[in-house]
Amino acid sequence: MRRLLLLLTTLLSGCLLQATPRDTVELWKGCKVRHAKEVSMLVYQPEKPSGISIIVCPGGSYHWLDRQIEGREVGQWLSERGITAFVLFYRTVGIPEYIAHTRIIFRGKRHPDMITDAQRALQWVWENARSYGIDPGKIGMMGFSAGGHLVMSAACYSKTRFLEATGVRTEAPLRPAFVVPVYPVVTMQKPYVHKRSRRGLLGDNRQHSRILMDSLSLERHIPADCPPVFLVNCIDDPVVQFQNSVLLDSSLTVRGIPHRYLQYETGGHGFGVNENRGSSRSRQWKDEFLGWLKGLYPEITAD
Repeated sequence: MRRLLLLLTTLLSGCLLQATPRDTVELWKGCKVRHAKEVSMLVYQPEKPSGISIIVCPGGSYHWLDRQIEGREVGQWLSERGITAFVLFYRTVGIPEYIAHTRIIFRGKRHPDMITDAQRALQWVWENARSYGIDPGKIGMMGFSAGGHLVMSAACYSKTRFLEATGVRTEAPLRPAFVVPVYPVVTMQKPYVHKRSRRGLLGDNRQHSRILMDSLSLERHIPADCPPVFLVNCIDDPVVQFQNSVLLDSSLTVRGIPHRYLQYETGGHGFGVNENRGSSRSRQWKDEFLGWLKGLYPEITAD
């Protein structure tokens, strides 16, 4: 109950806008897609774009979204450092469905809705890159908690064209240039599964499907062409067991994927880029990430 109250408080805090995006993009406008109206992106454009962009995916157990701490604040923080940020509000189950378990009878929102939204975002940014001063070859993704699972899913399944089921055909490469999962959900298997995220993603009547649990346990499906990964989590995370990131780190290592893994003793969960959350140690991840990104793209100069 305490954790649920904390989540609800976080959701309510998302009503307090601290930064004004340049544009709001309705990703499925003109398309006949189920529950499409709720899917949008906020665009945070820097004064001096570096050419690099990041699609930001907030967390929320695939049931809701932390639109403020893991969304708007992240978009603003990135834009202040020369990175064009697109904060993606993808489809999630919803609080009423979470409480009432209506998806036992009705389909509701579930996989592959979320990854389809992520691929749509990659397509849209790639097709509109030039108008924002973006290099179409430098579109990365950053996700928090369940959003971390989503961005890694985009990396793992970039060759699976989920978009085609909606009637969308595109030449856009759907492989992100790099991915940044922060305290991510990774596995759908015991003993480290985050059950609420699994239920949100798979659906109330499919959450124990062996096929889906296997295919969406990302540590089992790292492709040979997985993009570079910057991975962060804390051992004292009370929401998503830290072993999720350990599993991902191990799989990336075995597959020879360039990546960096930062594991902090303290910091908990849900701190995003906020200067008042987490621990003094865990908040260092932001500078470490910028240093790592500069290694990929030296044109980033802001600190």
